[in-house]
Amino acid sequence: MPKTDVVFFADDNGSAPLLEWLDNQERKVQDKCLVWIERLEEHGHELRRPAADYLRDGIYELRVRHRSVNYRMLYFFHNQMAVVSHGLTKETVVPDRDIDLALSRSTQFKHDPERHTYKEQTDG
Repeated sequence: MPKTDVVFFADDNGSAPLLEWLDNQERKVQDKCLVWIERLEEHGHELRRPAADYLRDGIYELRVRHRSVNYRMLYFFHNQMAVVSHGLTKETVVPDRDIDLALSRSTQFKHDPERHTYKEQTDG
């Protein structure tokens, strides 16, 4: 199976909400999340529980657990890409507001993928 390109959603200001969220997590959580993103790249649509799950309306979650905390990274597919919207911690279910946010970002991305694909800032 070919690899799936994984990109991060970028806000209008060019920042990636997922990366900003990840920066605020402890190192072990960051490492686990990055492994799950690599698995998404390797398996794409084939990734299933316990690593990933379908939520609704084209929105999926990468499922990471560290100690007793559940971390989730919401994503959607566009063409052959997986676009990671943002991350959150949850207690029971992923809140509707987070799924709705990912849906809104999916719509923005589909209208203008170039604008909403995160690009690392280079000095120069």
